[in-house]
Amino acid sequence: MNQSSKLVEGKATPRGAYPHIKRVGDFIFVSGTSSRLPDNTFAGVHQVDAMGSMRLDIKEQTKAVLENIKDYLATEGATMKDVVDITTFLVNMNDFAGYNEVYGTYFDKETGPARTTVAVHQLPHPHLVVEIKAMAYKPQ
Repeated sequence: MNQSSKLVEGKATPRGAYPHIKRVGDFIFVSGTSSRLPDNTFAGVHQVDAMGSMRLDIKEQTKAVLENIKDYLATEGATMKDVVDITTFLVNMNDFAGYNEVYGTYFDKETGPARTTVAVHQLPHPHLVVEIKAMAYKPQ
């Protein structure tokens, strides 16, 4: 079976030994994706006072994550309509409503992917509140 891996130019470099995407035959696997930007800052992180308190915006982070996934898929000629499975990791399930609202602007329940959403203790950076991995089906 034909396999290829890809790092996508213009995106944040993975913080480990893994590609942004891996194609295996007609399936495209998107590694866990965050709102990290190419300059190593994060979308959805706002300093709110001189003491360094942060406001972490689940909606803004979710949109950035899904836009990153959309861009990764485009490098393989795929779109969000080709996504067949999503796994989402939330640091706090109290963020579910905001995440779900943004998610609903990318997918719908009739034609969208299967989805699992779980709470996790933490993600690889304290400013992250959401990470999403995806699988798409796009015949070559």
